[in-house]
Amino acid sequence: MIILVLNCGSSSLKYQLLDMKNDEVYDLLAKGLVERIGMDMGAIKHQATGKEKYQAEMVFADHTVAVKAVVDALLNKEYGVLSTLEDIEAVGHRVLLGGSEIVCSKLVDDYVESVIEKYADLGPLHNPANLRGIRAVKAVLPDVPQVAVFDTAFHQTMPAYSYIYALPYEYYEKYSIRKYGFHGTSHRYVSAKGAKFAGLDLAHSKIITCHLGNGSSIAAVENGKCVDTSMGLTPLDGLEMGTRCGSIDPAVVTYIMQKEGKTPAEMDALMNKKSGLLGLGGVSSDMRDTSAAAEAGNPRAKLALKKLTHDIIKYIGSYAAEMNGVDLIIFTGGIGENNARLRRRIAENLTFLGVDFDFEANDHKADEMLLTTPQSKVKMAVIATNEELVIAQDTMHIALSCQE
Repeated sequence: MIILVLNCGSSSLKYQLLDMKNDEVYDLLAKGLVERIGMDMGAIKHQATGKEKYQAEMVFADHTVAVKAVVDALLNKEYGVLSTLEDIEAVGHRVLLGGSEIVCSKLVDDYVESVIEKYADLGPLHNPANLRGIRAVKAVLPDVPQVAVFDTAFHQTMPAYSYIYALPYEYYEKYSIRKYGFHGTSHRYVSAKGAKFAGLDLAHSKIITCHLGNGSSIAAVENGKCVDTSMGLTPLDGLEMGTRCGSIDPAVVTYIMQKEGKTPAEMDALMNKKSGLLGLGGVSSDMRDTSAAAEAGNPRAKLALKKLTHDIIKYIGSYAAEMNGVDLIIFTGGIGENNARLRRRIAENLTFLGVDFDFEANDHKADEMLLTTPQSKVKMAVIATNEELVIAQDTMHIALSCQE
Protein backbone atom coordinates (compact mmCIF):
# COMPACT_ATOMS: atom_id res chain seq x y z
CA MET A 1 0.00 0.00 0.00
CA ILE A 2 1.42 3.38 -1.04
CA ILE A 3 0.92 5.94 1.73
CA LEU A 4 1.65 9.65 1.80
CA VAL A 5 2.67 10.84 5.28
CA LEU A 6 2.21 14.55 6.00
CA ASN A 7 3.42 16.69 8.90
CA CYS A 8 1.90 20.14 8.45
CA GLY A 9 3.19 23.16 10.33
CA SER A 10 1.80 26.68 10.28
CA SER A 11 3.92 27.60 7.25
CA SER A 12 5.54 24.29 6.30
CA LEU A 13 4.73 20.79 5.12
CA LYS A 14 7.07 17.80 5.53
CA TYR A 15 6.21 14.64 3.65
CA GLN A 16 7.28 11.08 2.94
CA LEU A 17 5.88 8.60 0.44
CA LEU A 18 6.20 4.99 1.57
CA ASP A 19 5.30 1.73 -0.11
CA MET A 20 4.19 -0.44 2.82
CA LYS A 21 4.43 -4.20 2.19
CA ASN A 22 3.73 -4.89 5.87
CA ASP A 23 4.70 -3.38 9.25
CA GLU A 24 8.34 -4.41 8.89
CA VAL A 25 8.91 -4.35 5.11
CA TYR A 26 8.57 -1.05 3.28
CA ASP A 27 10.28 1.19 0.74
CA LEU A 28 10.80 4.92 1.12
CA LEU A 29 9.88 6.22 -2.32
CA ALA A 30 10.31 9.95 -1.76
CA LYS A 31 10.48 12.67 0.86
CA GLY A 32 10.49 16.43 0.90
CA LEU A 33 9.63 19.75 2.45
CA VAL A 34 7.53 22.74 1.46
CA GLU A 35 8.52 25.93 3.27
CA ARG A 36 7.11 29.44 3.72
CA ILE A 37 3.50 28.60 2.91
CA GLY A 38 1.39 31.76 2.84
CA MET A 39 4.41 34.05 2.39
CA ASP A 40 5.61 36.14 -0.53
CA MET A 41 7.83 33.36 -1.84
CA GLY A 42 8.06 29.71 -0.81
CA ALA A 43 10.24 26.75 -1.69
CA ILE A 44 9.88 23.03 -2.25
CA LYS A 45 12.67 20.49 -1.75
CA HIS A 46 11.89 17.04 -3.13
CA GLN A 47 14.01 13.90 -3.16
CA ALA A 48 12.87 10.67 -4.80
CA THR A 49 14.91 7.61 -3.88
CA GLY A 50 17.59 7.01 -6.50
CA LYS A 51 16.92 10.25 -8.38
CA GLU A 52 18.35 13.76 -8.44
CA LYS A 53 17.05 16.21 -5.86
CA TYR A 54 14.51 18.73 -7.11
CA GLN A 55 14.26 22.23 -5.65
CA ALA A 56 12.19 25.18 -6.73
CA GLU A 57 10.88 28.50 -5.49
CA MET A 58 7.25 29.40 -5.99
CA VAL A 59 4.36 31.00 -4.17
CA PHE A 60 2.27 28.71 -1.97
CA ALA A 61 -0.84 30.70 -1.11
CA ASP A 62 -2.09 28.04 1.31
CA HIS A 63 -1.74 24.37 2.27
CA THR A 64 -3.98 23.26 -0.60
CA VAL A 65 -1.53 24.76 -3.09
CA ALA A 66 1.34 23.13 -1.18
CA VAL A 67 -0.30 19.68 -1.25
CA LYS A 68 -0.97 20.11 -4.98
CA ALA A 69 2.73 20.93 -5.49
CA VAL A 70 3.75 17.79 -3.55
CA VAL A 71 1.45 15.63 -5.68
CA ASP A 72 2.80 17.25 -8.86
CA ALA A 73 6.37 16.52 -7.74
CA LEU A 74 5.51 12.87 -7.03
CA LEU A 75 3.93 12.55 -10.49
CA ASN A 76 6.70 14.33 -12.40
CA LYS A 77 8.26 12.08 -15.07
CA GLU A 78 11.80 13.31 -14.35
CA TYR A 79 11.99 13.42 -10.55
CA GLY A 80 8.74 11.81 -9.47
CA VAL A 81 7.89 8.22 -8.51
CA LEU A 82 4.20 7.80 -9.32
CA SER A 83 2.53 7.16 -12.67
CA THR A 84 -0.96 8.24 -11.65
CA LEU A 85 -2.76 10.02 -8.82
CA GLU A 86 -4.62 6.81 -8.02
CA ASP A 87 -1.32 5.24 -6.86
CA ILE A 88 -1.71 7.08 -3.53
CA GLU A 89 -3.92 4.75 -1.52
CA ALA A 90 -4.06 6.59 1.81
CA VAL A 91 -2.73 9.69 3.57
CA GLY A 92 -1.52 9.75 7.16
CA HIS A 93 -1.23 12.97 9.16
CA ARG A 94 0.76 13.78 12.25
CA VAL A 95 -1.63 15.69 14.53
CA LEU A 96 -0.47 17.33 17.73
CA LEU A 97 -3.37 17.22 20.16
CA GLY A 98 -6.45 15.04 20.40
CA GLY A 99 -7.18 15.73 24.05
CA SER A 100 -8.51 12.90 26.20
CA GLU A 101 -11.24 12.10 23.68
CA ILE A 102 -8.99 10.36 21.15
CA VAL A 103 -6.77 7.60 22.50
CA CYS A 104 -5.57 6.05 19.24
CA SER A 105 -5.10 6.84 15.57
CA LYS A 106 -8.37 7.50 13.75
CA LEU A 107 -9.85 7.59 10.28
CA VAL A 108 -10.54 11.25 9.58
CA ASP A 109 -14.22 12.13 9.67
CA ASP A 110 -16.28 15.11 10.83
CA TYR A 111 -15.90 14.09 14.49
CA VAL A 112 -12.11 13.82 14.29
CA GLU A 113 -11.91 17.20 12.57
CA SER A 114 -14.08 18.72 15.29
CA VAL A 115 -11.78 17.36 18.04
CA ILE A 116 -8.69 18.76 16.30
CA GLU A 117 -10.44 22.11 16.06
CA LYS A 118 -11.66 21.94 19.67
CA TYR A 119 -8.10 21.69 21.04
CA ALA A 120 -6.63 24.31 18.72
CA ASP A 121 -6.23 26.83 21.55
CA LEU A 122 -3.92 24.38 23.38
CA GLY A 123 -1.88 23.73 20.23
CA PRO A 124 -2.23 27.01 18.31
CA LEU A 125 0.86 26.46 16.14
CA HIS A 126 0.04 22.86 15.23
CA ASN A 127 -3.62 21.83 15.41
CA PRO A 128 -4.92 24.52 13.01
CA ALA A 129 -2.11 23.68 10.57
CA ASN A 130 -2.81 19.94 10.91
CA LEU A 131 -6.46 20.63 10.13
CA ARG A 132 -5.52 22.76 7.11
CA GLY A 133 -3.43 19.86 5.83
CA ILE A 134 -6.33 17.44 6.19
CA ARG A 135 -8.70 19.78 4.35
CA ALA A 136 -6.09 20.43 1.66
CA VAL A 137 -5.80 16.71 0.97
CA LYS A 138 -9.59 16.48 0.89
CA ALA A 139 -9.55 19.11 -1.87
CA VAL A 140 -6.70 17.58 -3.90
CA LEU A 141 -7.35 13.86 -3.24
CA PRO A 142 -11.06 13.75 -2.35
CA ASP A 143 -11.47 9.97 -2.60
CA VAL A 144 -8.37 8.95 -0.64
CA PRO A 145 -8.86 7.85 3.01
CA GLN A 146 -7.04 9.98 5.57
CA VAL A 147 -5.83 8.91 9.01
CA ALA A 148 -4.92 11.20 11.91
CA VAL A 149 -2.12 9.96 14.18
CA PHE A 150 -2.07 11.98 17.40
CA ASP A 151 1.03 12.97 19.36
CA THR A 152 -0.98 12.69 22.57
CA ALA A 153 -2.58 9.29 21.96
CA PHE A 154 0.19 7.09 23.40
CA HIS A 155 0.08 8.98 26.69
CA GLN A 156 -3.63 8.46 27.30
CA THR A 157 -2.88 5.31 29.32
CA MET A 158 -1.52 7.49 32.15
CA PRO A 159 -3.47 7.00 35.39
CA ALA A 160 -5.52 9.95 36.62
CA TYR A 161 -3.15 10.68 39.50
CA SER A 162 -0.37 11.12 36.94
CA TYR A 163 -2.15 13.40 34.50
CA ILE A 164 -4.29 15.50 36.86
CA TYR A 165 -3.20 18.86 38.29
CA ALA A 166 -4.03 19.83 41.87
CA LEU A 167 -6.12 22.80 40.76
CA PRO A 168 -9.82 23.18 41.57
CA TYR A 169 -11.40 20.17 39.84
CA GLU A 170 -13.86 22.41 38.01
CA TYR A 171 -11.09 23.54 35.62
CA TYR A 172 -10.53 19.96 34.53
CA GLU A 173 -14.26 19.54 34.01
CA LYS A 174 -14.77 22.87 32.22
CA TYR A 175 -11.59 23.22 30.16
CA SER A 176 -10.01 19.73 30.16
CA ILE A 177 -6.91 21.12 31.90
CA ARG A 178 -4.61 18.15 32.54
CA LYS A 179 -1.33 16.65 31.40
CA TYR A 180 -1.53 15.30 27.84
CA GLY A 181 2.10 14.68 26.90
CA PHE A 182 3.59 14.90 23.42
CA HIS A 183 6.11 13.09 21.16
CA GLY A 184 3.87 10.08 21.77
CA THR A 185 4.50 8.54 18.35
CA SER A 186 8.25 8.64 18.98
CA HIS A 187 8.00 7.25 22.54
CA ARG A 188 5.73 4.48 21.27
CA TYR A 189 8.09 3.53 18.45
CA VAL A 190 11.38 3.54 20.35
CA SER A 191 10.00 1.73 23.40
CA ALA A 192 8.77 -1.16 21.24
CA LYS A 193 11.86 -1.14 18.99
CA GLY A 194 14.19 -0.78 21.97
CA ALA A 195 12.61 -3.65 23.89
CA LYS A 196 13.05 -5.94 20.90
CA PHE A 197 16.63 -4.77 20.34
CA ALA A 198 17.56 -5.28 23.99
CA GLY A 199 15.93 -8.69 24.21
CA LEU A 200 13.10 -7.65 26.52
CA ASP A 201 9.46 -8.65 26.51
CA LEU A 202 7.67 -5.33 26.00
CA ALA A 203 4.59 -6.63 27.84
CA HIS A 204 6.72 -7.28 30.94
CA SER A 205 9.17 -4.39 30.94
CA LYS A 206 9.98 -1.05 32.54
CA ILE A 207 11.42 1.41 30.02
CA ILE A 208 12.32 5.10 30.17
CA THR A 209 12.41 6.81 26.78
CA CYS A 210 14.30 10.09 26.36
CA HIS A 211 13.29 11.98 23.20
CA LEU A 212 15.86 14.78 23.13
CA GLY A 213 15.86 17.40 20.40
CA ASN A 214 14.91 21.02 19.96
CA GLY A 215 11.78 19.88 21.77
CA SER A 216 12.43 17.24 24.43
CA SER A 217 10.38 14.92 26.61
CA ILE A 218 10.85 11.80 28.71
CA ALA A 219 8.30 9.03 29.23
CA ALA A 220 7.91 6.15 31.67
CA VAL A 221 6.65 3.11 29.76
CA GLU A 222 5.57 0.13 31.85
CA ASN A 223 4.56 -3.09 30.08
CA GLY A 224 4.30 -1.19 26.80
CA LYS A 225 2.01 1.54 28.13
CA CYS A 226 2.85 5.10 29.13
CA VAL A 227 2.37 5.78 32.85
CA ASP A 228 3.96 9.23 32.98
CA THR A 229 5.64 11.81 30.75
CA SER A 230 7.39 15.14 31.24
CA MET A 231 5.38 17.40 28.91
CA GLY A 232 2.05 18.60 30.25
CA LEU A 233 -1.02 20.48 29.05
CA THR A 234 1.22 21.85 26.31
CA PRO A 235 4.75 21.01 25.07
CA LEU A 236 6.15 23.78 27.31
CA ASP A 237 6.40 21.67 30.47
CA GLY A 238 9.24 19.39 31.54
CA LEU A 239 12.83 19.66 30.34
CA GLU A 240 14.76 22.74 29.28
CA MET A 241 14.55 22.78 25.47
CA GLY A 242 15.84 24.80 22.54
CA THR A 243 13.66 27.84 23.22
CA ARG A 244 11.26 26.52 25.89
CA CYS A 245 11.91 27.02 29.60
CA GLY A 246 10.45 23.71 30.76
CA SER A 247 9.15 23.33 34.32
CA ILE A 248 9.25 26.46 36.48
CA ASP A 249 7.48 27.69 39.59
CA PRO A 250 4.08 28.90 38.25
CA ALA A 251 4.43 32.04 40.38
CA VAL A 252 7.35 33.10 38.15
CA VAL A 253 4.82 33.74 35.38
CA THR A 254 2.66 36.19 37.31
CA TYR A 255 5.69 37.78 38.97
CA ILE A 256 7.38 38.65 35.65
CA MET A 257 4.05 39.81 34.19
CA GLN A 258 3.59 42.20 37.12
CA LYS A 259 7.17 43.47 37.05
CA GLU A 260 7.45 43.85 33.26
CA GLY A 261 3.84 44.65 32.44
CA LYS A 262 3.67 41.74 30.00
CA THR A 263 0.45 40.46 28.48
CA PRO A 264 -0.40 36.72 28.54
CA ALA A 265 0.61 36.48 24.86
CA GLU A 266 3.96 38.17 25.53
CA MET A 267 4.62 35.90 28.50
CA ASP A 268 3.73 32.87 26.42
CA ALA A 269 6.21 33.97 23.74
CA LEU A 270 8.92 34.55 26.36
CA MET A 271 8.58 31.04 27.77
CA ASN A 272 8.12 29.25 24.44
CA LYS A 273 10.40 31.16 22.07
CA LYS A 274 12.99 33.08 24.11
CA SER A 275 13.93 30.69 26.91
CA GLY A 276 15.64 27.29 27.15
CA LEU A 277 19.13 26.91 25.69
CA LEU A 278 18.67 30.22 23.86
CA GLY A 279 17.55 32.26 26.86
CA LEU A 280 19.76 30.69 29.50
CA GLY A 281 22.85 30.00 27.42
CA GLY A 282 22.55 33.20 25.40
CA VAL A 283 24.13 31.70 22.29
CA SER A 284 21.65 29.66 20.27
CA SER A 285 18.68 27.33 20.50
CA ASP A 286 20.83 24.71 18.77
CA MET A 287 22.55 22.19 21.04
CA ARG A 288 25.59 22.07 18.74
CA ASP A 289 26.18 25.81 18.97
CA THR A 290 25.67 25.83 22.74
CA SER A 291 28.06 22.87 23.16
CA ALA A 292 30.73 24.61 21.06
CA ALA A 293 30.37 27.78 23.15
CA ALA A 294 30.63 25.77 26.37
CA GLU A 295 33.82 24.07 25.15
CA ALA A 296 35.22 27.53 24.36
CA GLY A 297 34.62 28.54 27.97
CA ASN A 298 31.31 30.41 27.81
CA PRO A 299 29.95 30.18 31.41
CA ARG A 300 26.29 30.66 30.48
CA ALA A 301 26.48 27.97 27.80
CA LYS A 302 28.06 25.64 30.37
CA LEU A 303 25.24 26.42 32.81
CA ALA A 304 22.58 25.72 30.18
CA LEU A 305 24.11 22.30 29.43
CA LYS A 306 24.45 21.43 33.11
CA LYS A 307 20.82 22.42 33.65
CA LEU A 308 19.67 20.13 30.84
CA THR A 309 21.79 17.22 32.12
CA HIS A 310 20.44 17.76 35.64
CA ASP A 311 16.83 17.80 34.41
CA ILE A 312 17.23 14.57 32.43
CA ILE A 313 18.87 12.75 35.36
CA LYS A 314 16.12 13.96 37.69
CA TYR A 315 13.33 12.69 35.44
CA ILE A 316 15.02 9.32 34.86
CA GLY A 317 15.48 8.88 38.62
CA SER A 318 11.91 9.85 39.41
CA TYR A 319 10.43 7.56 36.74
CA ALA A 320 12.57 4.64 37.93
CA ALA A 321 11.11 5.23 41.40
CA GLU A 322 7.59 5.58 40.00
CA MET A 323 7.81 2.21 38.22
CA ASN A 324 9.76 0.63 41.12
CA GLY A 325 12.65 -0.15 38.79
CA VAL A 326 13.79 0.17 35.19
CA ASP A 327 15.06 -2.38 32.67
CA LEU A 328 16.05 -0.10 29.80
CA ILE A 329 16.78 3.60 29.23
CA ILE A 330 16.54 4.77 25.61
CA PHE A 331 17.97 7.88 23.94
CA THR A 332 16.43 9.15 20.72
CA GLY A 333 15.90 12.41 18.80
CA GLY A 334 18.55 14.67 17.29
CA ILE A 335 20.36 15.26 20.61
CA GLY A 336 19.72 11.84 22.10
CA GLU A 337 21.04 10.02 19.04
CA ASN A 338 24.06 12.24 18.37
CA ASN A 339 25.37 13.76 21.61
CA ALA A 340 27.65 11.11 23.13
CA ARG A 341 28.97 13.52 25.76
CA LEU A 342 25.51 14.22 27.16
CA ARG A 343 24.70 10.49 27.28
CA ARG A 344 27.95 9.83 29.17
CA ARG A 345 27.27 12.55 31.73
CA ILE A 346 23.81 11.19 32.35
CA ALA A 347 25.02 7.59 32.69
CA GLU A 348 27.73 8.59 35.17
CA ASN A 349 24.99 9.70 37.56
CA LEU A 350 22.94 6.52 37.24
CA THR A 351 25.35 3.97 38.71
CA PHE A 352 23.03 3.73 41.74
CA LEU A 353 20.46 2.11 39.44
CA GLY A 354 22.99 -0.49 38.32
CA VAL A 355 24.02 1.16 35.04
CA ASP A 356 27.42 -0.16 33.91
CA PHE A 357 28.17 2.19 31.02
CA ASP A 358 30.17 1.13 27.97
CA PHE A 359 32.22 4.27 27.27
CA GLU A 360 33.77 2.84 24.11
CA ALA A 361 30.44 1.87 22.57
CA ASN A 362 29.07 5.33 23.37
CA ASP A 363 31.67 6.96 21.10
CA HIS A 364 30.33 5.17 18.03
CA LYS A 365 27.34 6.18 15.95
CA ALA A 366 24.58 3.85 14.82
CA ASP A 367 20.80 3.88 14.49
CA GLU A 368 20.62 1.16 17.13
CA MET A 369 23.35 0.50 19.69
CA LEU A 370 23.69 -0.75 23.24
CA LEU A 371 25.48 1.63 25.61
CA THR A 372 25.99 -0.72 28.56
CA THR A 373 28.14 -3.75 29.32
CA PRO A 374 26.69 -7.29 29.44
CA GLN A 375 26.80 -7.25 33.26
CA SER A 376 24.84 -4.01 33.58
CA LYS A 377 21.67 -4.43 35.65
CA VAL A 378 19.97 -1.67 33.66
CA LYS A 379 20.47 -1.45 29.92
CA MET A 380 20.90 1.80 28.00
CA ALA A 381 20.54 2.13 24.24
CA VAL A 382 20.31 4.53 21.32
CA ILE A 383 17.31 3.87 19.08
CA ALA A 384 16.77 6.19 16.10
CA THR A 385 13.15 7.29 16.04
CA ASN A 386 10.92 6.88 12.98
CA GLU A 387 7.63 8.65 13.55
CA GLU A 388 6.78 8.61 9.85
CA LEU A 389 6.90 4.81 9.84
CA VAL A 390 4.48 4.62 12.79
CA ILE A 391 2.11 7.00 11.00
CA ALA A 392 2.34 4.88 7.84
CA GLN A 393 1.76 1.65 9.79
CA ASP A 394 -1.34 3.00 11.53
CA THR A 395 -2.62 4.50 8.30
CA MET A 396 -2.17 1.19 6.48
CA HIS A 397 -4.05 -0.83 9.11
CA ILE A 398 -6.93 1.63 9.39
CA ALA A 399 -7.25 2.11 5.61
CA LEU A 400 -7.22 -1.65 5.00
CA SER A 401 -9.86 -2.21 7.67
CA CYS A 402 -12.11 0.25 5.84
CA GLN A 403 -11.86 -1.85 2.68
CA GLU A 404 -13.01 -5.05 4.41
